[in-house]
Parts: sequence; C-alpha cells; structure tokens
Amino acid sequence: MSVISLGYVGVSTGRLDEWADFGTAFLGLQIADRSARTLSFRMDDLSQRFQFEDGADGVIQQIGWEVESAAALQAMAARLEAAGVRIQRGSAALAGQRRVRELIWMHDPAGNRVELYWGPEKADSPFAPGRNIAGFRAGPLGIGHVVLTCENIASVLPFYTELLGFGVSDYVLAPFKAYFLHVNPRHHSLALIENGRRGFHHLMLELMQFDDVGHAHDLAQLRKADIAVTLGRHSNDHMTSFYVRTPSDFMIEYGWGGLTIDPATWQAVELTDGPSIWGHNRSWLSEEANAVLRAQLQDNADRGLRQPVHVLPGNHDVVSDR
Repeated sequence: MSVISLGYVGVSTGRLDEWADFGTAFLGLQIADRSARTLSFRMDDLSQRFQFEDGADGVIQQIGWEVESAAALQAMAARLEAAGVRIQRGSAALAGQRRVRELIWMHDPAGNRVELYWGPEKADSPFAPGRNIAGFRAGPLGIGHVVLTCENIASVLPFYTELLGFGVSDYVLAPFKAYFLHVNPRHHSLALIENGRRGFHHLMLELMQFDDVGHAHDLAQLRKADIAVTLGRHSNDHMTSFYVRTPSDFMIEYGWGGLTIDPATWQAVELTDGPSIWGHNRSWLSEEANAVLRAQLQDNADRGLRQPVHVLPGNHDVVSDR
C-alpha cells in the first residue's frame, strides 16, 4: 500500500503563454488542454502530467503520487488518519480535473499539498512531442523527480519515509543537506533540500536519447535562456544533465541516463563525492558553497572518479577498444 510513482505536478503561474511555448518548443511536451486560465501537458501515454493555472508565479500547488489500486488508497488513508494526519477526500470533479479515478489530499509537515490517487486516465492518442525528440523516460517510473526545499529536513522526512513508504536512496551533508527518496526503480522521485525556507527547487525530466539533451542545450543558448546549472553528471543517480530556469523561475533539470535500483535491496549511503562527478556549476549557490563544490570536483578529477553509463536497449552501439 505504498506510493508507486510521481504522477503529476501542478504549478500556478502568471505566464501561461510563455509556458505554452517553453513547454512545447523547448521541453518537447505536448499540450493536453488549454483555457484562458489553465494549461496542461502530456509527456507519455497518460492524458495529463503537468497542470498550470493562473495565479502567483512559480508556486507549486500540488504533487500527485500514484498508488496501485482503490484498496491501496483506502489503506493509505487509514494509515495517515491513524497517525493524526488530516486528510481530505477529493470530489469527483477534482478527480476529473486531475484525470484520475479517485484521490485524497493532505499537507506534508512543510505545508506542501500532497495528493494520493489511483487510476490515471490513458490518452486516446499516442504522445506527440512538441519538438522532435525520441520521448521521455516516464511511464511506470513516473514523470521524473521533484526537489523541494524546506526549513528543517528532520521535521519533514518521516512523513514520506514512515507514512508514505518512501525509501532513502542516499543523502548529502555538505555543502548543503539533502535527502534523496525512491518509490520505484528510479533512483529518486523526490529530494528534500534544507535551506531554511519552503520552496520549489526543480523538476527533472529524463529523455530517452542523449542527443535530445544536447539539442536542448543548444536551444537554451539560442533562446538566450538562463542555464542555471551547467552540463554535468550527478554522483548519485549518474544523470547527465543541465538545468534551465523556466518562465516561472524554478528550474527544470533536463537529463539522460539515470540509474535504476532494486528498492528491495538498496542500501542508503552518505554521498561524500559531492553532488556531481563533474560539471553542474551552480549559479545560485553562495561563494562559500561553490568553493566546497569546486574542491569536491577537483578531488573527483584527481581520483579519476567514473561511473558506468546506463543505456536502454537500442540506445547504444558497442565499439571496439582497439
């Protein structure tokens, strides 16, 4: 009766027209629905993955986590209520807006609206990307991962690990404190960063083909978009990616080659190599924090830190070493 994937994310914005262009022509999403006050996108065979509505810019409104059945949803509701969490039953109208069969919602200890649901609606037509990409690695793994900031991780973490059943993949203690949590074989679907305030840090989308990340990197420069984190490779999920600021200022991580794990046997460890094997220079960190990162990257280079490349069938050719 645990969560099985990150299913959808809702954000308020005062820039719906900009998002219509950014979401399709840059990210490669497909517009699922559009009105004067709302905009939604597809990324796979489901009817809807991202919902934007007119409002304060860049505020995360809801995060939807899928459970496998109606029985699992009821069991989760009972567990949360027994723990003293105040839950709300979503109306049929709300379930229709989310394109799911049934949902409940509550707030986590940091105040983020968490929705649990089952029965996502399948689209009646194949996914048609907004630009020429090979597609997103989503489906049963979910849309990618979402990263939230919080005042104090210790007050938020048990809600996800003890009540919702998330597993800890690994954690970072310097230059900032962060925990990475999994709900399926994707290395992490949620991360929490402690920075003294509640917020929406970034959303990760994983591409099926590496070159689509490179094309997006070119497009970001051609569009004069703000590349907030340079191209690099993470030390925990081994994702090769870069981060771009969206029209609503939060970041999208656009990547390829993420690690999959076996949740039943995975053991959490502290990351001591820094958040990245190489690259990922962060424009938003303080000079002190960047100094720590630079020292970690220097050490990684000195030690020749390397990790295998994770590829899907048909996504690579084996070359001779001669």
